Amino acid sequence: MSDSPQATLTGARRPGPLDIVRSPWRSRFRGEVGLAAVAAAFTLAQLLLVRPWMGLGWDESVYVSQVSPHAPAAFFSAPRARGVPLLVAPVAAWSSSTALLRIYLAVLSGLALWLALRAWRGVFPSRVLMTAGALFATLWVTLFYGPQAMPNYWVAVGALAGTGCFLRARARRRDRTAPWGLALSAALMAWMRPTDAVWATLPLLVLLVGVRRWRRPALLVALVGGLAAGAAEWVIEAYVSYGGLAQRLSDASRIQGGLGWNIAVMDQLRGLSGRTLCRPCTGALPPAVVTLWWFTLPVLAVCAALVAVRARRAATTLVPLACAASAAVPYLFLIGYAAPRFLLPAYALLAVPVAALLVHLVRAPGRIRRPLTVALMTVALAGHLAVQFAVLEHTVRRTTASHREWARTAAGLHRLGVRPPCVLTGHNYVPIAYYAGCSSAATGGHDVNTTAAALHRTARRVPVAALVPPGGAPPSYARSWTPARAGYLLVYMAPRPDR
Repeated sequence: MSDSPQATLTGARRPGPLDIVRSPWRSRFRGEVGLAAVAAAFTLAQLLLVRPWMGLGWDESVYVSQVSPHAPAAFFSAPRARGVPLLVAPVAAWSSSTALLRIYLAVLSGLALWLALRAWRGVFPSRVLMTAGALFATLWVTLFYGPQAMPNYWVAVGALAGTGCFLRARARRRDRTAPWGLALSAALMAWMRPTDAVWATLPLLVLLVGVRRWRRPALLVALVGGLAAGAAEWVIEAYVSYGGLAQRLSDASRIQGGLGWNIAVMDQLRGLSGRTLCRPCTGALPPAVVTLWWFTLPVLAVCAALVAVRARRAATTLVPLACAASAAVPYLFLIGYAAPRFLLPAYALLAVPVAALLVHLVRAPGRIRRPLTVALMTVALAGHLAVQFAVLEHTVRRTTASHREWARTAAGLHRLGVRPPCVLTGHNYVPIAYYAGCSSAATGGHDVNTTAAALHRTARRVPVAALVPPGGAPPSYARSWTPARAGYLLVYMAPRPDR
């Protein structure tokens, strides 16, 4: 029965007390389901598109070897932190299966994305957060590195979650979980890469210390405490193994080419075609269709800021934009090489303001303007996704092929008698040593950890081999060693006293 004659005429019903109670709950439930669906789709896309059987890369071999019984620990250079080895330890400590490790990381990265998006509840509507998650999760670089044993994705979700918790805590002073979320997010970032954590949170620190109306002692303690807790192991290790904190920072700068004024914007552009490391970064720029989204992103960010200022919600947009810019500064202007993964924290932070702008445009009134906006945006996003997935497929295929070459070389070394315990040096020595179960050693370069004399002494006890690319020459200390071929490489094996 209708509540009034007017209800009978319109077919509508006046909301009752039960509807008032249910509506917020239903909206919140739909939002939770939507965020979970985005995270689940991200996990599924990783498993389908990034091939769990893709072998480990160079940096992954370093990180995984720290906890794996499959091979001795590789040299751990000054810039690296112990977050990734601890992250992969639940699987890598007892299994050498790369597929199992990829599945574990894919599931974990999807869960992390869900938690990071939930940190923004109450700051933006669920539809904005779902759009932000979808934008970030469909970038080829996000999909490619989500299931990898690398730190950059985890810094990204930590920055995303921490900024959301910061804004939520400022808006809701009685929210007791937000400061804890900020502390844990800061700890996660510093646990993975301490210097990146500082850059990503620098605007938050400036606001908490330098702007009176933003000063919240509890948030400052949470942020600084989280950074300190996450970086504590890195700082202690600096004094134990690297000659002190200043020396470790100096070594890290040297290994990364010497931090200083180096404009790497063009290098980052070259990396957008799927070059996982651009060092040295030479060659032609990718086609315009591949880089168009990268040039569009700052334009959308500026538009999002203008719309937010006009709508009198500037803080919720300008703060993540400032954090994104800060996180990008060292990798655009302070190092002389590039890798697409370096900008993952910036992409994650930009996703929320850009998503808010897109939702605003779609919901703008107008009988003609709104359908036209939706149609144009649909076409643009479809083209963007097509480009991202094409680059991803190309990158995965090329990376898988190179990792298979390393595995074949390791198998060839075993056939030549280079079996654990053994030592490898030379071309691509770190990942091939991991595949072969050998130790890795370098007499020069960034990761120098031995000498030619030490290698000769080691050869009296275990097999030692120098790896040389086709057409290359062996190092001077290995010229008299026995040449052979393993996979695509030449191998110079040190003489053994028992032979």
